[in-house]
Amino acid sequence: MIALVDGDVMCYRIAFSCKDDSESQAITTMANFLEDILMNQLGLESWEVFLTGKTNYRKDIAITAPYKGNRTQEKPAHLEMLRNYLVTAWNATMSIDEEADDLIAIRATELQDDCIIVSVDKDFNQVAGWHYNFVKQDKYYVSEEQGLRFFYKQMLMGDRADNIVGIKGIGEVKATKMLAKAQTESEMLAVCLEALGEERLKENGLLLWLRRFPDQMWFPPVSGSEVVNGQ
Repeated sequence: MIALVDGDVMCYRIAFSCKDDSESQAITTMANFLEDILMNQLGLESWEVFLTGKTNYRKDIAITAPYKGNRTQEKPAHLEMLRNYLVTAWNATMSIDEEADDLIAIRATELQDDCIIVSVDKDFNQVAGWHYNFVKQDKYYVSEEQGLRFFYKQMLMGDRADNIVGIKGIGEVKATKMLAKAQTESEMLAVCLEALGEERLKENGLLLWLRRFPDQMWFPPVSGSEVVNGQ
């Protein structure tokens, strides 16, 4: 099994925790942190690390609110240094015009059950397969149906972390109830279409969807379809 590592999350966590440390101390902390998760907790010998580059197509799609426009906190001192360290020492792959999340979801689709996504980012819960939350030390499996249902719940709720606007007053509990009777993707879509309207539906779908193959863009499924996008 191969670990698909969310390098963005790793860098931010270590950079914040080591903000008062030297660069060499921060690198040592990062190395020990990754080795503990991958080798000790998961017992793996193979992994791939991914980072988000400078450009992201979602910023051109967002209309209702700037994509990630709410992130005004100053970046921690060692962040860029740690990102460079992951590239040079851990052979991390840097995304171009998309996110590390997209690259991980594409790779997870290719590898199926022969990989495990290592992150604490809830957005990955739309991706079928094995997952590992290294903070909770929780290994769990997401089915295709669970992943699809999570995606449509996010359409209704939005995503505060990424500044994606959902419907006011709808959180996870209410979104779950709204989709409870929907059995196919088309039925889930119909619930979201009625609640959001066509334009907001398309915008939220394009912003929230993690690519499953290169250059994929989300689009509403054909009526009656139970197949996930673009297949």
